[in-house]
Amino acid sequence: MNSNKLILLLAIIPFFAFSAFHKYYISVTQVDYIQEKQSVQITSRIFIDDFEKVLRERYDETIVLADKNESKEVNAYIEQYLKSKIKIKINDKDMNLIFIGKEYDMDLMQCYIEIEHVNNINSIEISNQVLFDVFDEQQNMIKTKINNKQKSFLLNQNNKKTVLNFN
Repeated sequence: MNSNKLILLLAIIPFFAFSAFHKYYISVTQVDYIQEKQSVQITSRIFIDDFEKVLRERYDETIVLADKNESKEVNAYIEQYLKSKIKIKINDKDMNLIFIGKEYDMDLMQCYIEIEHVNNINSIEISNQVLFDVFDEQQNMIKTKINNKQKSFLLNQNNKKTVLNFN
């Protein structure tokens, strides 16, 4: 019986060893409509090392995020990249995204974006292709709170956008 347990243990160890090295590529973006402020507030949480990789490939090989000597151009690069990868339509109209800023929390970067002058939302189309150009396995979870309704969905290489209706 002890030899059977040993064989089982030896068979299971490689499975756990492999899964420990597998990296998951995911971001989480919260989209909230604040009716009193006529504003859509967006917070996107992205792993620092993944985002650093895309910035290095696209803009500057020497970029280091979350460093006390972070380059002054970093915010401009982040804004440029996010605006090229996140697209939002409200009531069939393309929206202008305003990059507010970012902050670091351990291994995550939180990016803050706002859409101003939103009187009402009957429909919203959200496309989030952040990091799709770097990681084939990238998934972007979107959580929304709009008109007192909460919804969540997952975007990936095969499903790059979604439309929510509130009629």
